[in-house]
Amino acid sequence: MSQPTEAVTTPTTARPASSTPTQAPAADQNEAARLFSLSIVISGTRCLLTYIVFPWVLPVLGIAGGVGPVVGVVVGVVAIAFNLLSIRRWRASGHAWRVPLMTLNSIVIVFLLVLVAIDVSRLVS
Repeated sequence: MSQPTEAVTTPTTARPASSTPTQAPAADQNEAARLFSLSIVISGTRCLLTYIVFPWVLPVLGIAGGVGPVVGVVVGVVAIAFNLLSIRRWRASGHAWRVPLMTLNSIVIVFLLVLVAIDVSRLVS
């Protein structure tokens, strides 16, 4: 005599799509980290040029006393663009640190906007 077999089912709990963590591929996370590093390096280079090279080093050498604001605007705009690219890449990644790093990028952009505004005011006056 054969006995009917019962199907064993395990209850499943479906989570809403919004709470399901999504992991971006490692390549996306690496690209996000690379862009973040590059944007910080460009921003740091802009500060190095603006506050050390142009006001102190070049005048001591007798070179390019008045190019600081022009270069500051150009490098500042490039740095802002790279920070925006970095934010875009972090937002698409599933990296655990994406929110703090996007916040840091945003703070750097605010500082750069202030510095570019100061440089533009020096050029205009």
